[in-house]
Amino acid sequence: VWRGRGALAGPRARFSYSCRSGRGRRQTVGEPLYCLRGSLWEACRLCRDFFYPNTGNCDVTHGFTKLQIKKLCLKQRKMCLWIWCPLLLLVCEVQAQMENRVIFLPGTFQNVSVSQNETVQAVVSRIPPEVAFITLQFHTQHRNATLSYTRIPDPSHSLTAVDSGLLTALLPGQASLSLFLSSSDGDTILYLEPFNLDIDPNVYIHYNLYETEIRFAPANLGNERGETPSPCDISTEATTRWRLQYDIYQYFLPENDLSERSLFTGIQAVADIQGMIENGRLVMTLLSSDMSMVVFTSIPGQGVVYSVVVRDPLLNTSASYVPSHTYACSFVSTLDGCQTLGKISTKVFFTIAGMAGLFVCFFGHRFFKCELFCMGFSFATFFFFVLVTRTTGLEYDSEFLSPLRSIPISSCDEMSKCERPLCAVCLAVSAVIGVVGGVLLVMSWWRFGSVMACIVVVGLMLGFLIASTVLFTPLGDLDVFRRSDAVFWVTFCCIMLIVPLFFVRWPREGNIITCGVVGAYAVVLAVNAFIYTSLSYISLNILKRFLNNNFSAVFTDLKCQSHYIMITVWVVLGVSGMVLQLYRERSRPFFPPSPYLMWLQERERRKTNVLDPSHHCSPLPNRLLARVRQLTKRMESAGEHTPLLL
Repeated sequence: VWRGRGALAGPRARFSYSCRSGRGRRQTVGEPLYCLRGSLWEACRLCRDFFYPNTGNCDVTHGFTKLQIKKLCLKQRKMCLWIWCPLLLLVCEVQAQMENRVIFLPGTFQNVSVSQNETVQAVVSRIPPEVAFITLQFHTQHRNATLSYTRIPDPSHSLTAVDSGLLTALLPGQASLSLFLSSSDGDTILYLEPFNLDIDPNVYIHYNLYETEIRFAPANLGNERGETPSPCDISTEATTRWRLQYDIYQYFLPENDLSERSLFTGIQAVADIQGMIENGRLVMTLLSSDMSMVVFTSIPGQGVVYSVVVRDPLLNTSASYVPSHTYACSFVSTLDGCQTLGKISTKVFFTIAGMAGLFVCFFGHRFFKCELFCMGFSFATFFFFVLVTRTTGLEYDSEFLSPLRSIPISSCDEMSKCERPLCAVCLAVSAVIGVVGGVLLVMSWWRFGSVMACIVVVGLMLGFLIASTVLFTPLGDLDVFRRSDAVFWVTFCCIMLIVPLFFVRWPREGNIITCGVVGAYAVVLAVNAFIYTSLSYISLNILKRFLNNNFSAVFTDLKCQSHYIMITVWVVLGVSGMVLQLYRERSRPFFPPSPYLMWLQERERRKTNVLDPSHHCSPLPNRLLARVRQLTKRMESAGEHTPLLL
């Protein structure tokens, strides 16, 4: 077992070894590379493959044959175990560090550390003769590395990215190959043009606030060693590459886990065909005639690995592209990066909304005016945010949300600085309009006393949430909804408008159900401001579709991981709030009376009832004016305020 440890931009890669005797004792010269049963020939062969991968002679055996060395080891076992093997491996360790060389075996992973401005030679040895192609892939979490066919990278023979891979066609008799790995000078890289390589096995990821787009180069038919590859675009017959099919896979990393360990564990789990089929999620299958591009919804802070498996249905063979990952956020931004995702204004806004939602969930129907204000605030804020974002310049500038691998990394800080004030202004203006909307809804009920008009608005809120939930499921990824915005919005509006119809027959029960469901979901949104949960995308996906004309082609179905907990919280809060309010309101009137109508009735009562003491009180403006006059002049008593009894 050959092992190297470290990460990109760390110290130099170190390789160390040890030998173990048959009696369990161990002579350590570093990390484990076991000489099986103390075989000097095994150590010699490993050193030969390490230093001379293209030769068949072992230069450290001084002319001994394999049989002679085995006999020597049997006669001088202790010397072989405790003297020769450590010495030989110690020489290997010193030379490995001097030559910056890393040995890979087919189908194995190992950690490699590359210092800044350092070039490491990656040697793949012991390639089986039946293998015709080798793909060497290198993955980092967020820093760019260059993988090249030559020691000095050439744009047409190298790739600089966080997930890079190069494919090599093997020659007859070739048992090893060498590639070169280097780190960039600093964090800035040049713009990467996709498909710049002659044979490109990579998946390219571009993302912005709304969507994550993956692209890949079409594949060609395979061939044996030494054979000439078939032409790519001569014809479209079934004997050419046009019969190939491309399976698009998606693999979600653990939620709220931005560690390198979880990333590399996930990459290893889906690096080959079998791993991706077992662990990944098949999203769709493209034909060779389709555009080699798929769009997904962006999930900032959630790691996702994308890969493509190309299949030949005629020969029943397949090959895997190099998997690529994204978090849809920046790791180098100091304020709004992946580690501190979410703006302060957003957290404050949704924290207040969550507290208001918790109040509405348990006491909304009892305090009807507060419920109307919250519903009107939410309704007006959402639609004004959509309106102001689509019609004005107060929006997220997607130019600053360019693909991470296509812009200089240092410019990610620029992205956050430019994006933050625009979002804060847009959110503040929407909140102000939301307050106005909440006040108008309360005043409409206070002035006109029409409960049904207010209940329709409340029912639309519940209908919006139900429609968003239905289309958040895999049903929303049907081709009929992805290809036609008209079909999507007609379906959405129908579901949204059907819900208020039930409120006409059962207004109180419908209002209490809305308080429980919508109020509990506001708590979920408040939690999402601090801890990622995919349940927030029930409403965010609809918002993105409102704001982005091209969002219809995006796959929005998200894998359920830890949000089973949030589903439980949502259900428990909603059911508890509904049961509590139904129990408390069982003996009360369906809805509280309108304050304005009650005032009118009271005024009429005072006009006709001369026995009421308030009948002889002066109007309110006169009483206020009298209070002001008392500050400067002492007023005499006006006499009796009650009528004489006849």
